[in-house]
Amino acid sequence: MVLITKCVLGFNNAGSAGDVLDDDPVGRLKVYVYELPSKYNKKLLQKDPRCLTHMFAAEIFMHRFLLSSPVRTLNPDEADWFYSPIYPTCDLTPMGLPLPFKSPRMMRSAIQLISSNWPYWNRTEGADHFFVVPHDFGACFHYQEEKAVERGILPLLQRSTLVQTFGQRNHVCLNEGSITIPPFAPPQKMQAHQIPPDIPRSIFVYFRGLFYDVNNDPEGGYYARGARAAVWENFKNNPLFDISTDHPTTYYEDMQRAIFCLCPLGWAPWSPRLVEAVVFGCIPVIIADDIVLPFADAIPWEEIGVSTYFALNKPQSLSVADLGVERTPS
Repeated sequence: MVLITKCVLGFNNAGSAGDVLDDDPVGRLKVYVYELPSKYNKKLLQKDPRCLTHMFAAEIFMHRFLLSSPVRTLNPDEADWFYSPIYPTCDLTPMGLPLPFKSPRMMRSAIQLISSNWPYWNRTEGADHFFVVPHDFGACFHYQEEKAVERGILPLLQRSTLVQTFGQRNHVCLNEGSITIPPFAPPQKMQAHQIPPDIPRSIFVYFRGLFYDVNNDPEGGYYARGARAAVWENFKNNPLFDISTDHPTTYYEDMQRAIFCLCPLGWAPWSPRLVEAVVFGCIPVIIADDIVLPFADAIPWEEIGVSTYFALNKPQSLSVADLGVERTPS
């Protein structure tokens, strides 16, 4: 969270995350945190504590971090940035998925409150304000791309800086100046599943997750643009591939025993698997055309992972080479 916050705040004066990593905003930048009614944040979390551990939880931890951060100012007149603590994804279905319907209304309501009670929004139309919007397609607030594109970014947020997990080049749900951050992965849970580093990596390619979403895409082909289906159909019988829809209790341990971890797009191009793979030393195989990776100008992703694009162009036929993974002689 410290890294994320430094990069978010440093973009005010610096051009890249790489510059910001070597810079310290403390004493130079000041952030004013709006005190909003608890219905926009804390009450939502009290209603559903699952929000603390789901992959969209950056909105909660950014708020907590800034409340005690030395960059926080209690004087809005000296602020460089204004942060609105809103939890737009903390409205979950019984299956733990964020509902897309209330988020736009919540944002409109909060901005109406801010613009009516403080003068700072109106002077720039929110250009010096930032919002954390970690929904599947950011401030388009929908998990299905077609509907997200149809909605577009909420007009009220067009001038603000959007901090989001979604990133895809030339996409209507990614504004110029938006900041792409990693999805949240619960650190305590991951630490609890660490295994000794000398355990051999006996799994060549590993993946656990959906290949088809029959509930939301019954005809098939739309979910993951067919990429996950292609992985399953081409590699389900390959002994080098440990892939399944099962999600075992040893999931994190298995990733630490794997050499390559598949990170295909789902409804959106990103998922926590990218973070999990990097943390556990498993080489991420990123299958998502035009994805904008977190802090891409500061993190050498080409040295950390493998990106493949062929899978989405010709998903009906894939080889191991298409995925960019190689079997080296033992």
